[in-house]
Amino acid sequence: METALEKYKGIHPGLILERELKKRNLKKGPFALSLHEYPQTLNGITKGQRGLTAALSLKIDKALGLEEGTMLLLQAYYEIKREQQKGNSGESPDLSIIRKTLFWDTDFNKIDWKNQYKAIIQRVFERGNDDEKKEILRFYGKGKIKEVTGSTRITDNKMLILGHSKQNTILY
Repeated sequence: METALEKYKGIHPGLILERELKKRNLKKGPFALSLHEYPQTLNGITKGQRGLTAALSLKIDKALGLEEGTMLLLQAYYEIKREQQKGNSGESPDLSIIRKTLFWDTDFNKIDWKNQYKAIIQRVFERGNDDEKKEILRFYGKGKIKEVTGSTRITDNKMLILGHSKQNTILY
């Protein structure tokens, strides 16, 4: 199982559990009840919305005939990967500056700051305050801001607001 663990490092154990149950043709509800757990709990885990506890991971390991601690190790690897992603300072702007309410329609913690830059820039420059705009400009740079907003006029004493410029005191 060690080589399989290497292959699954960083993936939520619930996704692996879901795959294993399908492979064995087991339904989640009856499987959860056989573990003396609520089906909703198992469903949350297989959807990646909940983590595994040590007790539940041992029950799952035993029920599926896995080596003891397999699911808990997968949970640990997943948690390590999540913490590493949080620690990568270059992966997202300073989130203490960006208000979560700007992104009310999405899970703020799951925003992909690199790949979803167009929607993010547009949202912040439409509804954000000057500090948020400054942080987005710092993170993405003038080039990406110009690309998304379509303006070629981002100067040192003007801030672009989706095609319109407004005088302010922020220097870029």
